[in-house]
Amino acid sequence: MSHHILTTILRREAKQTSYKIALVRALNDVVLTYPEMRHDGRDIAVPLAKLAEHWIAYYWPFADPDGRILQGYPSQRAGQERQDISFRSDLTDLRRAWQRLHDSSSPADGFLLIDQMRVPRKRLKYDGKFLQLYQRTLAKITHALRQPIRYAGPDRHQVFPKPQRLRDLEGVQPLPGAAPGDSCLRVPAALWRTFRDVSLWAEALCVHEWCLLTERLDGGVGRGQAYQLLTEHPASRLPLTWERNQIDLLMREGVTFTCPWTGKRLSAQGYDLDHVIPVSVYPFNEMWNLVPADRNFNQHRKRDRLPDETTLERAMPAFVHTYGRYRAANDLGIAFREDVALRFSIPSDPIHVTQALRRLVVGITQARNLETF
Repeated sequence: MSHHILTTILRREAKQTSYKIALVRALNDVVLTYPEMRHDGRDIAVPLAKLAEHWIAYYWPFADPDGRILQGYPSQRAGQERQDISFRSDLTDLRRAWQRLHDSSSPADGFLLIDQMRVPRKRLKYDGKFLQLYQRTLAKITHALRQPIRYAGPDRHQVFPKPQRLRDLEGVQPLPGAAPGDSCLRVPAALWRTFRDVSLWAEALCVHEWCLLTERLDGGVGRGQAYQLLTEHPASRLPLTWERNQIDLLMREGVTFTCPWTGKRLSAQGYDLDHVIPVSVYPFNEMWNLVPADRNFNQHRKRDRLPDETTLERAMPAFVHTYGRYRAANDLGIAFREDVALRFSIPSDPIHVTQALRRLVVGITQARNLETF
């Protein structure tokens, strides 16, 4: 039944905008990147703001200040043409502000932005004006989300119930970090399981339908260009200066780290701060995803690949050791616990986090059929 619901939303309904496709894609990504949701048959409460974050990344390439790409049919009201998507002006302003700060115009920068805004210590690097612009854009998108939620099925709220504050929802499992006052979408448990089972299919169908819609719109780009924009991933990363300095400080104090991939003891001059899940897959710049690793192996062997299950199993003692060193440190320990709480509904002890990482890596690898080493 849930498979039929997804097909109905994505393929069998006329669409004036890409909103419905973006809603399904965001839900699919949320399910994939929060593997620790042990709901035991309970529905999942997903904050609308969490879905809106994904929309910022998805719509980022279509909000280029140098040339918009339509994502809906502009309508007329009181003789004036309305925007194709209600948050276009705000998102374009946000992208323009980002480009001034980082001197980058990559269509995948939206993914880097939402990672920066998600992690408290990274968000503090931005001034009040930029943060205000981000929050305004997020609020506009959060409001826009209510439209596809309402009309996902043949009748209003037939697929998804009307969003409610988390405090007013009964018998649900909230996403990590959800606050009582957050407006949340109640995702039926069966639909959550379906996304887990058919994640690769859902992602592919979302991108395919989105390309076709973009091509059909007046002045739209070809589906090949739309596909490239929709599947672009960050090719570079933002500096990890603070995190690197914390590791260097521990090393100077005599704390040892071992490369999880080679087993080598690491020196301050010979390590990289490796993303276990590469930035090109998901830009998780959270401490549980950042581990010291042998520089030569990281740059020439691992690169942007994920470890296979055998390699991951062999590396687990090194992860436990590394996370233990993180957790015992002062500032780094605070950051580690905060980052774990952003992603997982588990204690932040090294063993639990290592097991959670393993499940997340395996889940993403299988769901996206990614290359491993």
